[in-house]
Amino acid sequence: MIENLEALFKQISHGVYVIGVSDGSHQSAFTAAWVMQVSFNPPLLAISINPEHYSYQLLQAGGVCTVNVLSKNQYALAEHFGRSAHDKMAGFQWQKDKTGAPILSESLAYFDCRVSHYTDAGDHKIAICEVISAASLNKGHPLLYNQTGDMDGSSELYK
Repeated sequence: MIENLEALFKQISHGVYVIGVSDGSHQSAFTAAWVMQVSFNPPLLAISINPEHYSYQLLQAGGVCTVNVLSKNQYALAEHFGRSAHDKMAGFQWQKDKTGAPILSESLAYFDCRVSHYTDAGDHKIAICEVISAASLNKGHPLLYNQTGDMDGSSELYK
C-alpha cells in the first residue's frame, strides 16, 4: 500500500484541457488532465480517455479531436465539461480548423489533431494524436491539475 497516492500523483505537473471530439455529424467535449506531448517530429500528443464514455465513441468514429488549453480562471469550465450532460456544449462559442473538431473559443490555445493510433492503459485508452494545426487564442496562465482539488472525484478511485 502506498500512502497518500492521490496527493503524490497530483505533484506530477500537468494541465487541464477540454477535448473536443466529432464524428462529422455529432460533437462533444470532455475535461482531461492526462495529456502530454510525446513527439517533436511529427508533433504528437497523447490523450487518456475512458472508453466507456460517449466522447470515446465519437473519437473512434471521427478520428479527430482538439486539445483546448484552459486558463487558471476557467475552473468552472473544467468542472462543466467533466460532467455527463445531454447538451453540455450549448451556450459556448465554438470554432473549427482543419479537422472540423470543435475548438473552444475562450480557451488559451488549441491543438487540432488527427488520431494516429490507440493503446490500452489500464481502465483508459491512450489516443496518440498528430497535431495538424494549432494556435493561441487568448492570454493567461494554464490551469494545472493540482489546482482542481477533487473536482474529478479521483479520491474515491484510490481507495
